[in-house]
Amino acid sequence: MTIKYNNVYIQDASTVTGPYEAKGPLSKHFDKSYDDLYMGSDTWEQAEIKMLVDSVDLLLNKTKLLKTDIDLFISGDLLNQLVASNYASATLKIPYLGIYSACASSAEGILIGASLLSNNQISRCICSVSSHNTGAEKQFRNPTEYGTPKPKYTTFTSTGAASILLSNNKSDIKVESATIGITCDAGIKDAFNMGAVMAPAAAETIFKHLNDLKREPGYYDLILTGDLGLYGKNILIDYMKTQYGIDIEKNYNDCGVMLYDIKNQPVMAGASGPCSSALVTYSYILNKMKKGELSRVLLVATGALMSQTSVNQKLSIPSIAHAVSLEVIE
Repeated sequence: MTIKYNNVYIQDASTVTGPYEAKGPLSKHFDKSYDDLYMGSDTWEQAEIKMLVDSVDLLLNKTKLLKTDIDLFISGDLLNQLVASNYASATLKIPYLGIYSACASSAEGILIGASLLSNNQISRCICSVSSHNTGAEKQFRNPTEYGTPKPKYTTFTSTGAASILLSNNKSDIKVESATIGITCDAGIKDAFNMGAVMAPAAAETIFKHLNDLKREPGYYDLILTGDLGLYGKNILIDYMKTQYGIDIEKNYNDCGVMLYDIKNQPVMAGASGPCSSALVTYSYILNKMKKGELSRVLLVATGALMSQTSVNQKLSIPSIAHAVSLEVIE
């Protein structure tokens, strides 16, 4: 399902990161970074809430708006029952929708907000996501003290929060269209192998988006997946060729590969987590679009839809990908 928009624009965005992201290749593009995982808080969960509130406050300061100027706050994270988003919303006192598509939540938030804006039901919307490495690790995998070795294809949950402001006020960059993904299940049960789990969902959504709008991959300067990582990125390239006869290699990259210096940081196959796509897109990519270095970008955020219970019961892991097309106004 693909939706076209005519009057939805990006006003600005903000990014807050943890220490690993601050030491990565995109560090100069982030608005704020913390040098430890606690960030002055008592727990990792409270640290994530702090980052999320920080990102919204930074965005409001950038745009010179008040909380009362915002019609809707949409947010998603990885913690059980959306703890980070729920507690942040209690602080912000803005009408709130909590969403969950795991690491695909960034694109889901944008497409929901854009749909409401396009129908003139709201005027301004903030869409946010967050994740925390150690908070997610202890929830989905093993206690952090356990220190078990991990396969080399494991991705590293990013620590950060990011927010973007959408409105009907014309700006340099518009949300041109969006494609709602279909849940895929490739039968994979390995909770470390997120790239392989999510690549089929990314392929399905990219194909649907291009087919619905009768576009070739070259229509976009960049097709950008959220967090497939090093191995998932290569799986997607091959999958697109074999399943759909589409070659995306020339203008494709993955936020999970871009966020860290994979060769020199202990992040295995690269980044995962809801904020991976947002940290890269809302900083580095938007900056390149504002400079005229990119005109059309297709963001395909990818999510593994597992839970503690489903992993413990050895169920296969379904996945989803949502796509958002961003274009510079000519």
